Amino acid sequence: MLKSQSERKKRQDKLAKLLALNPMATDNELSASLNVSISTVRLDRALMGVPELRERIRTMAQTALSKLQSLSPSEVIGELLDLEPDKWALSVLQTVKEMAFRFTDIVSDNYIYSQASSIAVAAIKAANVIIDSMRGEYKGHAHVGDVLIARAKVGVNHDGRKIVSVRTRVGDREIFVGRFIIEVLD
Repeated sequence: MLKSQSERKKRQDKLAKLLALNPMATDNELSASLNVSISTVRLDRALMGVPELRERIRTMAQTALSKLQSLSPSEVIGELLDLEPDKWALSVLQTVKEMAFRFTDIVSDNYIYSQASSIAVAAIKAANVIIDSMRGEYKGHAHVGDVLIARAKVGVNHDGRKIVSVRTRVGDREIFVGRFIIEVLD
């Protein structure tokens, strides 16, 4: 019995870490990562008080949008899932066929950049901000149907400017890294 409780605790700790890394993870993906059944994942989530995917996303988005200051919700590209102003932000973008280059299923780079730039601005705790400059690198491609997960981290503040690093992933593949210098306007 004690061994079983210890194993459950370890599994639940790993589940919590997986969800922190990817709040969009489905029960199927979590069960594969943990090497357990879907019903075990669902039971563990219930015991931990973690809602199912749709409810998790809805709750996270409502909380994040209530903290948003630098953009209106309609200006955010993708769905803002989590936000701690002047610290970090998290957004997701579900890709569709209309985002792809003509005759391919490869998502156009402007959607990847737009998500990254909007989350960089969203991460700033100020009413009026603009992107002063950006340096970025595309490290891979996204395809129609992929879910883009962008994480922004606010760094140093210098002369009214903040440096925001954004990393965008598809699953465990990093496809974009950008460094945005954001100017806070008075």
